[in-house]
Amino acid sequence: MSYKRIIIICTCLLLLAFPAFAAETSTIAGIYKELPGQQFHFDGKNVEIVEFLSFYCGHCYHFEKSIPVIKGNFPGKIKWKTIPIFWGKGSPKPGEAYFLAVDAGKGEQMKKALFHAIFVEKKDIGKIDVLEEIAVKIGLGFDFSQELRSGAKAKEAGEAILMANNFKINETPAIIIAGNLVTSPGKFKDMDAFRDNAITILKSILHK
Repeated sequence: MSYKRIIIICTCLLLLAFPAFAAETSTIAGIYKELPGQQFHFDGKNVEIVEFLSFYCGHCYHFEKSIPVIKGNFPGKIKWKTIPIFWGKGSPKPGEAYFLAVDAGKGEQMKKALFHAIFVEKKDIGKIDVLEEIAVKIGLGFDFSQELRSGAKAKEAGEAILMANNFKINETPAIIIAGNLVTSPGKFKDMDAFRDNAITILKSILHK
C-alpha cells in the first residue's frame, strides 16, 4: 500500500472518530475562542460552565449579578463551577476561604459574602480575621478558622492559578463553556453584553 493511500485512510478514520466535535463547534453562535488541546463536551442535556474570577475584581462582582439571569434562561441545564484566582498584590486567602466553604456546602454564600465585604463594606478580604468574621456570618465555625490558618487549601488555590495559566486566562471574569469555548469581557462594551453573549452561546448549544 502506498504512503499516500495510508495518509488518506488515516485521515478518513480521524474524521469518523470525531464528527460530533467538529460539527458541534462549527455551528455555535457567539463570540468565543476554542481552547487548544481541550475538547468540546455536551451530553445533550447539561452544559458545564467554569468561571475564573478574582474576588478583587470589580467586573467579577458585577458579573455575579448576571449569573442567575444566565441560569434562569436554561433552568436545570447549567452546571456552574467557580475557580477563584488573584492578580498582582491580591491575597490567595479569599480563594482558600471559598474552597473551604465549598467543602462545607456554603460556596455560594461565601462567594457573595466576599464580594459584599470588599466592594460594599470596603474591607480587606486578605486578612484572616476579616475572613473569619465572614465565615461566622454564613454559619462556618472553628474548623473553618483552623483550616484557613493552617493553609489547608493553599495547594488548591495554587493549582487554580496554574490552570488559569495553562488556559491562558489573562482577564477576569472568564468563562469556559462546554469544555473548550472561552469568552471574557474584553471584547464587549459592558457586562450586560458579555452576559448576553454567554446566553447566545448556550442557546446555540442547547437548542440544536
